[in-house]
Amino acid sequence: MASGIRPMRLCLRALRHTAAPPVRNSGAPIYVAKRAFTTTPTPWRRAAKKDEEEDEPEPEDEGEPMDPAELEAALDAASRDSDIEDATRIQERVYSSTYASLSEAGRLPFNMRPSRSFWSEEEEDPDLIAEEKDEDDSFSEEDIMSMAHGKLEEFREYREYARLAAWEMPLLSKLARPFEPPTAQEPLRFRYTSYMGEYHPAEHKVVVEFSPKDMPLTEAQQSKMRKLLGPRYNPETDVAKISCEQFEHQAQNKRYLGDLVQKLVAQAKDPTDMFEDIPIDTRHHKFKVKPKFPKEWRMTEERRNFIDNTRQKSLLLDQAKEEAGSLISGTEKIEQFFNEARASVRERVGVRLDRFERPLPPRAGLQQFPRRV
Repeated sequence: MASGIRPMRLCLRALRHTAAPPVRNSGAPIYVAKRAFTTTPTPWRRAAKKDEEEDEPEPEDEGEPMDPAELEAALDAASRDSDIEDATRIQERVYSSTYASLSEAGRLPFNMRPSRSFWSEEEEDPDLIAEEKDEDDSFSEEDIMSMAHGKLEEFREYREYARLAAWEMPLLSKLARPFEPPTAQEPLRFRYTSYMGEYHPAEHKVVVEFSPKDMPLTEAQQSKMRKLLGPRYNPETDVAKISCEQFEHQAQNKRYLGDLVQKLVAQAKDPTDMFEDIPIDTRHHKFKVKPKFPKEWRMTEERRNFIDNTRQKSLLLDQAKEEAGSLISGTEKIEQFFNEARASVRERVGVRLDRFERPLPPRAGLQQFPRRV
C-alpha cells in the first residue's frame, strides 16, 4: 500500500499552486464516429447540458476539500497503518478533492479558446466605421463617403483647368509669332512625339523628312542619293523619311539623324561611283491609282448648248405628233390595262360566289339553324 501512496504524494506536491480564476465552461468537444464512405471532415459538437451534468461528479460524493499539509500528514499515517479500508477511504477523498484543481488546470485560457461559431461572429470588423471606439474619429452623418470625396476632387480638377483656359491661356497670345516658311538653308523637318508629361516608350522617337531636290546637289547626285536611301524614299512624293529611337533622349536621336544625313550627302557627292548603271528600286512602294473624273464628261459651254438644242427639238416633235393625233399617252395605256384586269377579276369572283351561296340539302337527324348574314 505504501508503494501506491508515495507517487500520489509527489503528484500533490506538484499541484500546489494558486487556483485559476473562474472561467466560462464552453463544454468539451465530443467525438462523433465517421460514417461509411464519406469524404467530409470529422464533425464535432458541443456537449449538451445533460451530458455535462452527467459527467460532473455529484456534490455529495466529493466531500470537503482538504488542506495539502493535512492531506500529506494523513497519507503518512495511512502508510504506517496496515488497514486497507482506511487507506482506500483516504484515496477516494484525495481523488474527489483534487478533481476540481485538475479540471481547472486542464482548461485552456479564455483567449486561446476557439470561436463559438463557424462564422466567427464575435470577431470585430476593422472596416466598419460605426464600430470605432474612438469618439473623435467616429463617423458623423454630416460628412460624405470617400467615393463622394473622390468625385468632388475630380470636379475641382475640371474647374482648375477651366480657370486656366479662361484667364491664363489668352495671355499666351502675346508670345505668338507669325509663321515663316523654311528657307533653302533649312531642308530638314524633324518631328517629335510628346505625351503631355506621361512616360511612354515611344516618347524619345525622332523622325526626319527631307527631299533630295532641296539638298545642294546636282541632278546626278540627287539620283544617287535616291538610290542610297532605298526603301526610305517615297517615289510618289519625292520625300525621304528616316526615324531613330535607339537612344534614351530625343536630342541624342536628333543628333544621330543629323550626322546620318551629312554622311548621305557626302556619299552622294563622291564621284568615284555614281551608280549610273543601277536603276532606282521602287518595289517597296505600292502606287495607288486614284480614279479621276473623265474629261469628256465635264460640263462645258458647248456641251450645255448641245443638250439644250436636243431637248428643244424633242419638245417640238412631241407637239407635232399631238396635233396629228399619233402621240401615244403612256398614262392612258396603263390605266386601261389595270381597268381590264379589275373587270376580269370581278367576273371570276362573282361566278364562284354564286356557286358557293347555293343552299345545301338538309341532312337527316340534324337541326337546321338560321344562317347569320
